[in-house]
Amino acid sequence: MKKEEVFHKDKIGQDFSNGKELLKNIGPSVTIFGSARTKQSDKYSILALKLAYDLAKKGINIITGGGDGIMQAANRGAFKADNAESIGLNIVLPHEQTSNPYTTKDLTFNYFFSRKYMLVKYSKACVIFPGGFGTLDEMFEVLTLTQTGKMNGFKIFLVGEDYWKYLIKFIKKSLYKNGMIDKEDLNIITLSDNIDFIQEEIEKLI
Repeated sequence: MKKEEVFHKDKIGQDFSNGKELLKNIGPSVTIFGSARTKQSDKYSILALKLAYDLAKKGINIITGGGDGIMQAANRGAFKADNAESIGLNIVLPHEQTSNPYTTKDLTFNYFFSRKYMLVKYSKACVIFPGGFGTLDEMFEVLTLTQTGKMNGFKIFLVGEDYWKYLIKFIKKSLYKNGMIDKEDLNIITLSDNIDFIQEEIEKLI
């Protein structure tokens, strides 16, 4: 085996072992996804902060990608609640991603796939706010895992009815209409801007 392959295997192993060590025995948790580019004054950042605060007040840990934007808002809400862990799972990137200062536990990953695994492994649900390619990647990862039964009982909430409506339309009019997914797959996603409703639904899972 080449030295480069050994190096990558070691870094992959570190990602998983460090992640499991950081998150073991953390208790009930929810993952919040969203853009790193969203300003803290944006309506979705404000909603993310409030939801994270309210959930953390109930003792529910908040897990994010540890960066700026929606992630920072969610971590800030959980940090402010001071009744649960505010967890940031960051990644090494050449630009954009920096760690926010509102975490009680944090870890920087080498690879996206190991980070995505750890972002949801210990969670009961995820709440997905508006975001770009990275957020979409995370969304479709958890959609696939839920659809295929790898994450039984896991709930997926989308916040941003105006933002996501065309994606939902595509899923219904293209994927479902052409037989690429089953009718029950449409129920995997709950689209709502009512964070009180989302909080209540999450609390039922805990």
